[in-house]
Amino acid sequence: MSEDLVFLTGSEIAQKIKNKEVSAIEVAKAHFDRIEKLDSKIKSFLYLDKEAALTQAKKVDEKVAKGETLKPLAGVPLALKDVLTQKGVPTTAGSKILENWRPPYDSTVVKKLIENDVVILGKTNMDEFAMGSSTENSAYQTTKNPWDLTRIPGGSSGGSSAAVASFFAPLSIGTDTGGSIRQPAAVCALVGAKPTYGTVSRYGLIAFASSLDQAGPITRTVLDAALLNEAMAGFDVNDSTSINQQLESLVQAAKNKNIKDMKIGIIKELGGEGWQPGVLKQFEQAVEVLKSLGAELVEVSLPHSVYALAVYYLIAPSEASSNLARFDGMRYGLRVGDDGEKDVEAVMKLTRAQGFGPEVKRRIILGTYALSTGYYDAYYGQAQKVRGLIAEDLRLAFEKVDVLISPTSPTTAWKIGERVDNPLAMYLADLATLPASLAGVPAISVPIGLASEDRMPVGLQVIAPAMQDHKNYQVAAALEAAQNGLLINQVPDLVSLS
Repeated sequence: MSEDLVFLTGSEIAQKIKNKEVSAIEVAKAHFDRIEKLDSKIKSFLYLDKEAALTQAKKVDEKVAKGETLKPLAGVPLALKDVLTQKGVPTTAGSKILENWRPPYDSTVVKKLIENDVVILGKTNMDEFAMGSSTENSAYQTTKNPWDLTRIPGGSSGGSSAAVASFFAPLSIGTDTGGSIRQPAAVCALVGAKPTYGTVSRYGLIAFASSLDQAGPITRTVLDAALLNEAMAGFDVNDSTSINQQLESLVQAAKNKNIKDMKIGIIKELGGEGWQPGVLKQFEQAVEVLKSLGAELVEVSLPHSVYALAVYYLIAPSEASSNLARFDGMRYGLRVGDDGEKDVEAVMKLTRAQGFGPEVKRRIILGTYALSTGYYDAYYGQAQKVRGLIAEDLRLAFEKVDVLISPTSPTTAWKIGERVDNPLAMYLADLATLPASLAGVPAISVPIGLASEDRMPVGLQVIAPAMQDHKNYQVAAALEAAQNGLLINQVPDLVSLS
């Protein structure tokens, strides 16, 4: 019985706890048992917070015993990306420069999770400071894709996606700067949503690129993603970019599933030559499914989207250069060379040299150069102008259609080590997800099948106008329901690997 609990969805677990069919403590222990048995193969977690999780679960069971009204996700286990601060819990952002750092405060997302009685199991592995598409840039370990242990689980939220795909937790939190929720969700056959920028607080989210970073859900079902997104969202006075406006019900949209007469635009530029044939074939089949459900499909052009990759890799590193300047060995985290003889500048140099990995250094150098005197207008300034054109393309497209769709990623998960020495090939993984990130609009990835070449998962991305996240959930839920069963249920049995 306890082993079966790990295969339930978040909403199913919540219902069983509410009905007193199972206790929250039993649920948490079942997930910890599976993690302890199998995560040595996957390496999705950096830190397990067993004592705190069981304490939180006990509180839920006490509420059940008293007959109190429960929150929709009360007692449901969650894996938290190690970029969100949690008071007293090691928070590293996947970097040696923050090794063993324990924050003195909770991020707003963590506060909301606790308020909603979600049981946080621990912190998941990630690309250092969320810079990467494969989780190979972690300073601690390389996470593996449970569909094929020789392949990457996506990134930078690869630990979160691998944990959910391995049935270590039904829910996880990722963060998305240029696609780091949607791409790992796609390559692990999961649902991953990037909310409208500003609808989920960034307070306590260790910054990579402040105008792009956004936390969101990675789950096995669209309904679970909607429930988690609603639990996370809301105005926060601690975040100057927080939007004081409520979203339409995402849960209701996920339950609706009716897309009859909805107008859906297929993005012309996101597909064709250079894209994996098996990915395109699954996408084409999904388009036919949407048509069969009564949606009207039309081709839409986003002419400036071809510049999204170049724009992103000027803006994001520039913001990273500024944000990561705080990691200097003076205030918190790693400090190297402080022997009483070296001056402050020497200690800073030694600390940053040893504390940051190659990809982080690469982006800091690129960003610092783009912001330097004589180059700011030519690079960063021009990139911001083109960013505006990309956003305008999307605005004009949404005058003609309700949502836009594309494959989530040009390829399925690649082999570990295959792109480590080729940063550009790694960056190309985010080709389809970047336009929505640059424009700040919501997008969701939903699994649609396995590519014929390698039998690895393929995702479809849905993009909606700002503050209309519910449309994404409606389309994603319709596709999910039409598949007659969850793709994730086909993942190889990891028990045989133990």
